[in-house]
Amino acid sequence: MSAPARALLLWCPDWPVLAAEIVDGVPATDPVVVLHANRVVACSERARAEGIRRGLRRREAQGRCPQVTVVDHDPGRDARAFEPVVAAVEEVVAGVEVIRPGACATAARGPSRYLGGEEAAAERIVEHVAQSCAVESQVGIADGVFAAGLAAREGRIVPPGGTAAFLATRPVEALGRPALVDLLRRLGVRTLGDFAALPAGDVLARFGFDGALAHRLAAGRDDRPLAVRQPPADLTVTAEHDEPIDRVDAAAFAARTLAERLHERLAAYGLACTRLGIEAVTAHGQELHRVWRHDGLLTAAAIADRVRWQLDGWLSGSNGRGGARPARPTAGIIRLRLVPDGVLAQAGLQPGLWGETGAERERAHRALNRVQGILGPEAVVTAVLGGGRSPADQVRLVPWGDERVPARPGPPPLPALPPPGAAPSVPSTVPASVVAPAPPVPEPSSVSAPAPVGSAGSGRAAVRAGRRTGRARAVSEPPWPGRIPPPAPAVVLPTPLAAEVHDAAGEPVVVSARLAVSAAPARLTVGTGRPAEISGWAGPWPVDERWWAPAEARRRARFQVCLVDGTALLLAVEGGQWLVEAIYD
Repeated sequence: MSAPARALLLWCPDWPVLAAEIVDGVPATDPVVVLHANRVVACSERARAEGIRRGLRRREAQGRCPQVTVVDHDPGRDARAFEPVVAAVEEVVAGVEVIRPGACATAARGPSRYLGGEEAAAERIVEHVAQSCAVESQVGIADGVFAAGLAAREGRIVPPGGTAAFLATRPVEALGRPALVDLLRRLGVRTLGDFAALPAGDVLARFGFDGALAHRLAAGRDDRPLAVRQPPADLTVTAEHDEPIDRVDAAAFAARTLAERLHERLAAYGLACTRLGIEAVTAHGQELHRVWRHDGLLTAAAIADRVRWQLDGWLSGSNGRGGARPARPTAGIIRLRLVPDGVLAQAGLQPGLWGETGAERERAHRALNRVQGILGPEAVVTAVLGGGRSPADQVRLVPWGDERVPARPGPPPLPALPPPGAAPSVPSTVPASVVAPAPPVPEPSSVSAPAPVGSAGSGRAAVRAGRRTGRARAVSEPPWPGRIPPPAPAVVLPTPLAAEVHDAAGEPVVVSARLAVSAAPARLTVGTGRPAEISGWAGPWPVDERWWAPAEARRRARFQVCLVDGTALLLAVEGGQWLVEAIYD
């Protein structure tokens, strides 16, 4: 059987501590420990000098060094911080496999032949990483990745054929399998050499396949090939212009040329993009950047159109005397760069079944994108429905082309038949400016749920029905029990209107802390308008939001009312003040 291939492994000691310094600014020269599940998984050199070791509990580590800095374990942070190190290694050698954040391996044959030997290759990689990333590292070379990792902790190069002898004196804890190590210790097997001396068949029968694999590693027979990562292809295209571009016609020509280059580069890799970043630098050093998004795949013509529209919007911006357009650059553009984003395989996008990608839709998209290129991304917005207990909470306005993510988790309101007795219409006196939704509020706590609309005089029955319905609805529609039932209001007022509600005797209607209505609502007065008779109502539906934060707490009760003229309104009472929040259609 042939010997395992020579492997070169780069190891960065105490990498979780270094990652915390790189990302969060925690000084690695101070006593620092990284905790996971209340146990130390990594510590700095100063912390080890104070007696802290891996596996200690947090209280014991702080008892040994009271001034120690505690950092939570974050694998994502470790991986992000290690990416520049891997990129630096790839500048010297090709075919790098990331073992874990803080360790990467590559085949030793190529670098050693190109750089003049294994020792020279190790020195070159360590020096390049130190100069590029300011990170200390050690390199180990041996037969197989497992032995190279142990050699890297000593900065050692194991000669060819000497891996088995190198591993023989290492303790079984080097295998990194706690359950297996505990069993081997109880059986009297202390070193990797003792474990490797056991018959392979007996190891398989006693310890299973994982034990057999560990047995091969202990014997220096690590035959697993490296799973090297492929460096990402550079798909960015850049155009330099000696003469600054300050005219729209010249910008259109430059846009088409650059778009064709980008499309050809993407096609060469069998890729397409759904988002396009456009970057420009002016002669005065001003940097401009905009990201365009498209539901389908961006063709060469689509890329050219978006670049042309964006350059048109930049070059024809406002001159500083007002207007909605952004300010025009102070000089012409000398560098234009296209960065494809949202890259996917050419055949990876499924078109719509019912013609959603038709010509009419494409023309509408082009028109909206053109408006955004001239006036900015916030000039065109669309509504996204999400979770919430009131109509204003369930709507979020997002710029056209951005990710349509709701402001709150949870399904949007489900369609349903109108409640009995609710047959309103929006009055013609409502201005068009009230159709904008109110801004979102902090996420509320759990409350009771709505009840069906009844007639005047049935308020207490509606409250009891609402409580019964609330228990069922809280189970079927988590996590927003107590939200207003469908249908949704047609008009949500950006600013609620002050109102007054009186009973048949002319006394103000109040709601107690126990949700008891003083009397049936009979008349509604909005602002300084004339009173209107109420023919049907339902409620109250309480909302007790963020009661755990006194500064943000909000307690209110909501009602649905139907007027004699057919108008239906959503009312709310908060702090004794009645408000009109929305109008039904």
